[in-house]
Formats: sequence, C-alpha cells, structure tokens
Amino acid sequence: MKFSPASEIHFLLDSSGALIVFQEKDASWAGVLGFTTEENAREFCRVSNLDAAEIASISVGDPEAIAALIKSVKNRAVRNLLLDLDYKTGACTQVEFDGDRFGEAAARQMTPPARH
Repeated sequence: MKFSPASEIHFLLDSSGALIVFQEKDASWAGVLGFTTEENAREFCRVSNLDAAEIASISVGDPEAIAALIKSVKNRAVRNLLLDLDYKTGACTQVEFDGDRFGEAAARQMTPPARH
C-alpha cells in the first residue's frame, strides 16, 4: 500500500541528538522509530521505559527534510520507518525507504517483549 501519513512524523532522539532505531533480535537491519502523534511517541517511551531525551518532528510535505533524514540513517544499517510501533503488541506499519523518499507501507507484526 502507498504510504500516506499524517502531516508530521515525530521521532525519538537520544541524549546526543541521534535518532532512536529499533532492531529485532537476530535481524540484519533496523528501522527508525516514528510516530503519527507526539502522544504516541510519549506512550512508547512510557511503556518501553525508554529514556528519550527529545521528540523531533518533520513535515511529510518537506521532501528535503525527508531525504536528509533517510540519508542520515542509511549508513547505520537502517532500512525503513517503523511507524507507531506498539511496544506491548509489536504491531506497527513498516514504511520502506525508496531512494531518498518514503515508499511502500505494510502492516508489520514484531515479536512483542517477553512478559516477566
């Protein structure tokens, strides 16, 4: 399916300002975490106990910002955007990178964390 997000995507940044990515166990690639709302980003941090230092947003109508984002993460073995990852269930939308823009999107089911 073609990717048609909200007007902005919200990203989590660590204390050094780097984008936070997610890599499943034994996977070769990682995906950058993105959220359709700031509330979804904050909920992910709360549920996962992730200590993100900041939430940054880019407009999906800004092709230069999207291209810069994709270029900045590709050298880190990041190959897609994991949109609205639900930490409890593992459900999200995986958006492939198509050159320097967002490409096809598909529902994705990650392995949820083990319950202790």
